[in-house]
Amino acid sequence: MRCSQCGVDNRPAAKFCDGCGAQLPRQCPSCGTLTRITARFCDACGAPLVASGSGTPPPPEPGAVDLRIVPESTAAVVEGERKTVTALFADIKGSMELMEALDPEEARAIVDPALKLMIDAVHRYDGYVVQSTGDGIFALFGAPLAHEDHPQRALYAALRLQEEMRRYSAALRERGNPPIEARVGVNTGEVVVRTLATGDGHAEYTPIGYSTSLAARMQTLAPTGSIATTATTERLCEGYFSFKLLGPARVKGVAEPVTVYQVTGLGPLRTRLQRAAGRGLTRFVGREREMEAMRHAAELARDGHGQIVAAIGEPGVGKSRLLYEFKTTLQPGWMLLETFSISHGKASAYLPVIDLLRNYFEISGEDDERKRREKVAGRIAILDRSLEDTLPYIYRLLGIVEGDDSLSQMDGQIRRRRTLEAIKRIMLRESLNQPLIVLFEDLHWMDAESEAMLTLLADAIATARILLLVNYRPEYRHALTNKSYYTQLRLDPLGQEGAEQMVSMLIGDDSSLAPVRRLVIERTEGNPFFIEEIIQALFEEGVLARNGEVRLAKSLSETKVPATVQGVLASRIDRLSPAEKDLLQALSVIGREFSLPLVAGVVRASEAELNQRLAALQLAEFIYEQPAVSEIEYTFRHALTQEVAYNSILLERRRQIHERA
Repeated sequence: MRCSQCGVDNRPAAKFCDGCGAQLPRQCPSCGTLTRITARFCDACGAPLVASGSGTPPPPEPGAVDLRIVPESTAAVVEGERKTVTALFADIKGSMELMEALDPEEARAIVDPALKLMIDAVHRYDGYVVQSTGDGIFALFGAPLAHEDHPQRALYAALRLQEEMRRYSAALRERGNPPIEARVGVNTGEVVVRTLATGDGHAEYTPIGYSTSLAARMQTLAPTGSIATTATTERLCEGYFSFKLLGPARVKGVAEPVTVYQVTGLGPLRTRLQRAAGRGLTRFVGREREMEAMRHAAELARDGHGQIVAAIGEPGVGKSRLLYEFKTTLQPGWMLLETFSISHGKASAYLPVIDLLRNYFEISGEDDERKRREKVAGRIAILDRSLEDTLPYIYRLLGIVEGDDSLSQMDGQIRRRRTLEAIKRIMLRESLNQPLIVLFEDLHWMDAESEAMLTLLADAIATARILLLVNYRPEYRHALTNKSYYTQLRLDPLGQEGAEQMVSMLIGDDSSLAPVRRLVIERTEGNPFFIEEIIQALFEEGVLARNGEVRLAKSLSETKVPATVQGVLASRIDRLSPAEKDLLQALSVIGREFSLPLVAGVVRASEAELNQRLAALQLAEFIYEQPAVSEIEYTFRHALTQEVAYNSILLERRRQIHERA
């Protein structure tokens, strides 16, 4: 049996590929039809696929590895963890009929490329393919490595998957083959994930939980050629994508009807700030010193002394909001060019640069290729005809095809250098006509080519009328800091007064809400994004209600970390080394504060190793050292970080750590 993932031919009775460990489809012993691995009867001839009798086990739930088919001597659970993930199931509609109508090899020649398109779409957005069956895939986003935007990544992948399938189906039709279509189901929720060693050096990363089963049900409910998702995923992706309500549906094993949505395309939003603006931005509080620093830099840049201003801070602290508020104070006469990186954009060269150029040349999504060419050539002709030699490089970046594509024959490094130079020359020349603000957001997600362009521009603006505004997270490293015209603005969470003002703006000052205000400020420690998301979650959970005025409608005893906040923090935690992550999880069990001797008694590591890991957690700003008279003491920088780390640990491991503490 040929593996659809790696192409290795396996023995007929094999359940897993001996080349890559992937699960193989089952073949009916009666008629030879390939069936789903979970099937109990052949859907072509009705023959039983497992032994009959009272001892017949039920099929495993979607996504679970059935330990009965793994040799007992080699199967071992080596680790486990709780995670919030987005699961995606996709299958080819009518694949069984296709295989019945065609020779098996002919059918596989049609189905295998489709499976590869599915897998490629998942990988493009850093998803993980848990399982590739004979006619579909099961994938996770947010695991093994957490991503703060895993629901959006899953839907981006689903849309790309359907787009590629439509192209492939059209190509099949042109060649006289039957067309094929896919159905996709998506859901977000908590699972337990574990790594199973299956022998011969192979391991499988497996999620267990209701949320993956529900994603599989969404696939069966999706109209052919479309994507179906739950209300949970729809709520997390609202604005980033457009949806159509399909209505409630009965799902086997679920008492209440499940609301189903169809994903119809991309929405108007791209950033978290845009989504917050859609809800209505709270009044901007604090940051007077930072605003004054940017105003001063703008004055210098207007006079021909180019400046770089960087806003640095942890996720949610208000970097984008600061730049947004500064833009509203700009005096007339400035040209503003802005762009941003996206979390899954590192694999796409020049992505923010292309966005910047589209902004500069005023290219819209409705412009065809002829219109785009006219806009670029016209703008360059007006700016400076000596820059017309840059046109081939700009055309190539913007996807404008030239009759004589000589650049494709050019050495790649030379083409790259000339492309970067072309953009720099255009920006510098434009700044002679009017002062220019170039705004790059989220440098920590920037691809290497865009970073090279930014560095080249930064090196050239010392005597130009250009203000370069950037923001990024503390872990990002770059070469801008050695410039004499570089200013760094470190953004900390709001202080007590600022946090109280923000909470009051969101829920009011009624004395009955004092416990809510206290809880929100204690848990968020002044992080503006966390404040907004936790209060939004309190409304969604029915703890708070608005009827003219905000009132407390339920007990505050149990409030969960919102999925949006959980994603941000889990993403940071997962980027630690395994040893550092294990330590952070152990610390979360000990408590908010902990002494070095206590940690040494809980964590199995040498003194040197422990000190090295603690130093790494301090450098990454997960914990900080407290002043102490005798023994060294540490504290979690954020209560929510402790909570997210603690909630990721399986109950058995928590118990073991508690026993050692």
